[in-house]
Amino acid sequence: MSEMHSEQLLSEVAALPGLPGVYRYFDAQGQLLYVGKARHLKKRVSSYFQKTLDGTRIGQMVSRIHRMETTVVRSEAEALLLENNLIKTLNPKFNILFRDDKSYPYLKITGTRETYRTAGPKPVPSIAFPRMAYYRGAVDRRHSYYGPYPSAWAVKESVTLLQKVFRLRTCEDTVFANRTRPCLLYQIKRCSGPCVDLIDDAAYGRDVADAEAFLRGETQAVLDALEARMMGHAEKLEFEQAAEIRNQMSALSRVLHQQAMDNVSDKDVDVLAVKVHGGRACVNLAMVRGGRHLGDRPYFPAHVDDATQIDQALSEEGADAPSPAQDPADRVPVKVLEAFIAQHYLGVPMPHTLVTSHPVAKGLLEALSEQTGAKVNAVHQPREHRRIWLEMAQKNAEIALARLLAEEGSQQARTRALADALQLPDDQLETLRIECFDISHTAGESTQASCVVFEDHKMQNSQYRRYNIDGITPGDDYAAMKQVLLRRYGKIAEAIQAEAEGALTVKAPAAAAPAPEGEESQAEVATDAASGLPKGPRMPDLVLIDGGKGQVSMAREVFQQLKLDLSLIVGVEKGEGRKVGLEELVFADGREKVYLGHDSAALMLVAQIRDEAHRFAITGMRAQRAKVRTGGSKLEDIPGVGPKKRARLLQRFGGVRGVASASVEDLCTIEGISGELADAIYRALH
Repeated sequence: MSEMHSEQLLSEVAALPGLPGVYRYFDAQGQLLYVGKARHLKKRVSSYFQKTLDGTRIGQMVSRIHRMETTVVRSEAEALLLENNLIKTLNPKFNILFRDDKSYPYLKITGTRETYRTAGPKPVPSIAFPRMAYYRGAVDRRHSYYGPYPSAWAVKESVTLLQKVFRLRTCEDTVFANRTRPCLLYQIKRCSGPCVDLIDDAAYGRDVADAEAFLRGETQAVLDALEARMMGHAEKLEFEQAAEIRNQMSALSRVLHQQAMDNVSDKDVDVLAVKVHGGRACVNLAMVRGGRHLGDRPYFPAHVDDATQIDQALSEEGADAPSPAQDPADRVPVKVLEAFIAQHYLGVPMPHTLVTSHPVAKGLLEALSEQTGAKVNAVHQPREHRRIWLEMAQKNAEIALARLLAEEGSQQARTRALADALQLPDDQLETLRIECFDISHTAGESTQASCVVFEDHKMQNSQYRRYNIDGITPGDDYAAMKQVLLRRYGKIAEAIQAEAEGALTVKAPAAAAPAPEGEESQAEVATDAASGLPKGPRMPDLVLIDGGKGQVSMAREVFQQLKLDLSLIVGVEKGEGRKVGLEELVFADGREKVYLGHDSAALMLVAQIRDEAHRFAITGMRAQRAKVRTGGSKLEDIPGVGPKKRARLLQRFGGVRGVASASVEDLCTIEGISGELADAIYRALH
């Protein structure tokens, strides 16, 4: 195996120290192949080059290693954290990789972290009537946040619950400040009406404090406090007030009864169950917050087969071997679970207790404890209510994985059916790349073209592109199609032709200017120093055009101009009456039309890609049109006003006109807008 590597690389391996660290392998094109950690760098890295691994996945990976980078660290825990940080940020090809999805929603109660004053037996926040709301985004220390929740539905369910029991307001501050009579929520007993002074700030503050205690899991304390207040009103013969509190207690008791698996001894716990089958894996994360089971969310890692085979081969070699007590059948689930824990909790707050379906390494828990500053425990083979939680998570993991395998199986069948129908090579269907274009506008206004990409049996959202079309007669779809195809494939065609002529001169690409939103930059079409082909978009195996003969003729004209293969172009022509299932495929190279049949798996895939291109074009066109009509670009031109702040301004004041009519003081009330920025916005709009 070492014969295929350079002397420089092998000498670097021989010179490695026997210390803990992280290593990274790159191929000849500079693509990151693998990131690993080691207690003993020299022993671990040397094991890759000391054994014949031909015909295996690790052999394929090792044969591509061109250079190596290493980082020595102080401890194995530090190596583990660095390894997973690099995996998350660099997306290596052969590591178990979980999609970085930390966009969890929270329940926010505004203003409760500011200075408190005392009113009666409980503290009341300085903001007289805090608001509760669904929230995603950066944390502001002035407010209280509860969660995270696994889904938006779980947050909204909790908001509804708190409305029923504690009657906290959910309206925007601008609405709250301008109410002259109570809204419908007051009428149906979901709000106590603070907007029109139907409750004083001290009583409302007690409700806020009770709601926060409930969210922290202090349910018995809340019930005791409510009972004491009820008895106090009864002793004063204030029976209406006592009845109101009695109703609150009844509502809260019903909620606690519905949450049958609640347990006051467990406040914040994450339950993790892993299931591996058919070369795929699912980690199901169930969240318990404040003693309440809030729901779960499945995660599906990439590269499971590659990473686990590499790890197994190296373990058999004796480098970082697993514990003898570990069941061989559990090795892959344990590796997947440990990868999820390391990547998911990296740099974010986490509960101090994890309930897991498989045992995890002590070193991982020590690293997480070091990161959080508090001891993190993992409970394997739990009892009582924790066992019920884990069994639920395991069942949901099995269901989610079975659904994924069924969907992937049908998608792969569709890809194969399309390849057979169009006589495409079927030996590498995973790399079959299809790009589809669509044009969208409203009577010629805000014309946009969309390009969506299908590869590896699924839509590749990160590779979608939108193109703003200008310089054409409004409503001319043919001219729009010509423009987008020239822009998409022009530079790729130039690179291909230059390589074929042997005249390609490779230069280091200069720093490119930022591209317009949704379009490819110059960097994306820079050439690869090793292959001479473009680094970014490559020529697809199929170009789908949403249209019939006219659109296909325009595409043929563009491809002839660029000297590209006409057989790549396929038009999707709507059938009689534009009915779904009657579409026909039109070819640019002179082949006869093809009708695949309304129940054809190939037609289902074509329709799926075509509909996604249409959806993507429509949403982009509508956003562009709305921006033009509302004058949103005026706000975009103001330094310091990004998409989030602009959205908050437009939402609060109802559009650019409302923002323009607002005072500097009103603008300062928007989250994230300082006095200096508010003054700049005011001056820019006047």
